Amino acid sequence: MVTKHPVAGSEKAQPSGAQSLGQCDPSERIQVIVMLRRKDESGFQALMQKIDAGTAPAVPVSRAEFAQRFGASDDDIAKVKAFATSHQLQVVRAEAATRSVVLSGTIAQFEGAFTVKLERFEHHTTGAYRGHAGAVQVPDDIHDMVKAVLGLDSRPLARPHFRIRPPIQPALAKQQPTSFTPLDLASLYGFPDGDGSGQCIGIIELGGGYSTSDLSSYFSGLGIKAPDVVAVGVDGATNSPTGNADGPDGEVTLDIEVAGAIAPAAKLAVYFSPNTDAGFLDAVNQAIHDTTHQPSIVSISWGGPESSWTSQAMQSFNDVLQSAATLGVTVCVASGDNGSSDGSTDGSNQVDFPASSPYVLACGGTELTAKGQTISSEVVWNDGSQGGAGGGGVSTVFALPTWQKGLSATLAKGGAKALAMRGVPDVAGDASPETGYSVLIGGQQTVVGGTSAVAPLWAGLLARINGTNGSAAGFINPKLYAAKTAGHDITKGNNGSYEASAGWDACTGLGSPNGATVATTLK
Repeated sequence: MVTKHPVAGSEKAQPSGAQSLGQCDPSERIQVIVMLRRKDESGFQALMQKIDAGTAPAVPVSRAEFAQRFGASDDDIAKVKAFATSHQLQVVRAEAATRSVVLSGTIAQFEGAFTVKLERFEHHTTGAYRGHAGAVQVPDDIHDMVKAVLGLDSRPLARPHFRIRPPIQPALAKQQPTSFTPLDLASLYGFPDGDGSGQCIGIIELGGGYSTSDLSSYFSGLGIKAPDVVAVGVDGATNSPTGNADGPDGEVTLDIEVAGAIAPAAKLAVYFSPNTDAGFLDAVNQAIHDTTHQPSIVSISWGGPESSWTSQAMQSFNDVLQSAATLGVTVCVASGDNGSSDGSTDGSNQVDFPASSPYVLACGGTELTAKGQTISSEVVWNDGSQGGAGGGGVSTVFALPTWQKGLSATLAKGGAKALAMRGVPDVAGDASPETGYSVLIGGQQTVVGGTSAVAPLWAGLLARINGTNGSAAGFINPKLYAAKTAGHDITKGNNGSYEASAGWDACTGLGSPNGATVATTLK
């Protein structure tokens, strides 16, 4: 008899309020991703220690070298393939570089292979989905090599972090609303000259799509050449516009228009994947290892509270983000639009993942006003419980990075608390819908805010810098923290439980960008 053991961190519980709809159809076909260990884990961690300390080699590991040194071994892949065959599962894709094996089969076959019971559930926030209770089990001969089994659960974990500005009620408006194009903000923030030539920005999307007519009209209206935009399908997803600007289409179009306006000569590779833990992770994994488009920067405007993720999914995702750091790929991630609670209803403070990973540049939100070509005021974005606020706080999962040691989070109720775990965000930028981004979505000129806009804003800045330097900036957090600023320190406002203060804070990080300062720091 084959002895099986649980995959660490794969335990799954359904969210409060979820209702069981009964068993899944045993003949339904699904795909599952098995994530494997690295060939040389000790060598990889030694390299990561140098990256964390800011002493990594000037030239990052190439994608080819990474696959050879730090990918999955042929032997491990062969054993997982044999396991799949023994359970009548098909191998869709097996890649050493991404350390992933994608399997296809029926519900009944996966239940037998991983000793789980798959059921259908419904929740008011996500609709119907497939889920399981308890841990995923694998046999002795592959237990040590399997780091995660993702895709058995299909519940959407991530949400887009953008907010369309509602119609303004003049009597209630606290100030005359305004908006900016990305080029306006690039000027106000002093972005250096450049167009991102020679760079590729990877953009991760978990639904919706873009219309080429929207993009053509938008960039023409700005008086700039439209960037080269290419859609990359992951795990069966495609560029599929719904026609609903309030849905994922708004996120996709916002990301492309912000990044593309700032770096119009860069290629924009948009990776579409299903909104599941498996799809999200696989999209990022495919992007950073993409030998065709070779992104030097990845922009992510999706995420969910740390508490909504399983440990195996979060740790595997963080492993992928570590891989990005070794490959010299900068990953910019929106920190969330629900303040210090990240939308939790139990009164707790939470931070958003993947923004809470120590291996991304977490991007928070501000509210910016300008007089002419000058910033006249910039404070923490906080439009109240209905209007949104920039996400930020302290992780309960990830250890304190070396470059954040000695920092404290200033509390809105008074005092400060020394950071003991990873603090979020790292940087910030204009995010309030009241001072939002003028974009074109679904043929309509629209003003949009949210930290979703800040991630591609920073991605565009970094594409300009990379293009000018002729090399990728890579993992920039140690350098930015050593400089102690992103350029504009934000010292007023709060995001709920945390208050802005001089230096780093848990609302706006090191502040909003002064392009020249960032460029000098990364030169």
